[in-house]
Amino acid sequence: MSEGIGKLEKEIETIKARNLRVEADKAWEVSWARRLFIAISTYFIAGIWLVLINDTFPWLKAFVPAVGYLLSTLSLPLIKKWWIKNRKL
Repeated sequence: MSEGIGKLEKEIETIKARNLRVEADKAWEVSWARRLFIAISTYFIAGIWLVLINDTFPWLKAFVPAVGYLLSTLSLPLIKKWWIKNRKL
């Protein structure tokens, strides 16, 4: 009988550990740290590309995709709520 309880306790601990990982992944997905990292990376990649093709004002123009990304992340929670509310199951 105690073997069965030990097995159940181990399974519960495994589930708890998995839940912690899932919660951490979910928190990362919506974090401002992630959003800013992507926006800054986008800015530098776009800036380097614009410099390489000899575009005018490359570092100023590189703000467009970075700011566009940030604006899109701000609108996603609203769109997600609307989508969940209006989807047909």
